[in-house]
Amino acid sequence: MSVADFLEPADWFRHDGGPRYVQLRQRLSEGVSKGILPPGSPLPPEREIASITDFSRVTVRKAIQSLAEDGAIVQKQGSGSFISSKPERIEQKLSRLTSFSEDMERRGKASTSRWLERGLFMPSPDEMTSLGLSSEDSVARITRLRMADGEPIAIERASLPTDILPNPLAVETSLYETLEQDGHRPVRALQKISAINLALADAELLAVSPGDAGLRIERTSYLATGRVAEFTQSIYRGDSYNFVAELRLSKE
Repeated sequence: MSVADFLEPADWFRHDGGPRYVQLRQRLSEGVSKGILPPGSPLPPEREIASITDFSRVTVRKAIQSLAEDGAIVQKQGSGSFISSKPERIEQKLSRLTSFSEDMERRGKASTSRWLERGLFMPSPDEMTSLGLSSEDSVARITRLRMADGEPIAIERASLPTDILPNPLAVETSLYETLEQDGHRPVRALQKISAINLALADAELLAVSPGDAGLRIERTSYLATGRVAEFTQSIYRGDSYNFVAELRLSKE
């Protein structure tokens, strides 16, 4: 069944069935659940839906906006509206220090990245504080959009001293694999997790709506010598990850 046939009002619209935008919202939600509107697919333009249903553009817009507020539809400026593509939640234990690539490989998922920034830069105040750098030092910085089976999961911004990562271009897939080759793989880390609402730029990269729930994770990693090796700031989709910590009863 085509989307146009599915939206034909004779099959679902009732004059006594409540507000038109509510009935249209319910019909679109039904289309998602039945797979007629699959995840990631574009929604027909407002004017086309209005023509099919004989509803006003205002009614159509209100139904779409309502679904967007619930995260069922993603609105991209200049591109239109799309059915939200929500990845399967990934469970990550906080007791294990692993890379994103290793996490995905262990789960049988294909890990890919889209580079957003990579090179040597003047350090920011946060980088100087976290890595123990001076304003005259350089910092190796790599920023990328991390994906699992093609779905955007996280924006990862990693900063390292240049003697630990002298050439950021050497990182092709896993940062930790690259560091391990030179004997600089971190052995422990401190991690802080905060709940956030995603800003416009980050939401667009992660294919969700601005204001959706997300996680900000700051991680400071250390070498066996105790030296700070890495400072990473990551933004995760709120619907993609579950972080799990094992707690034991203290005997003290």
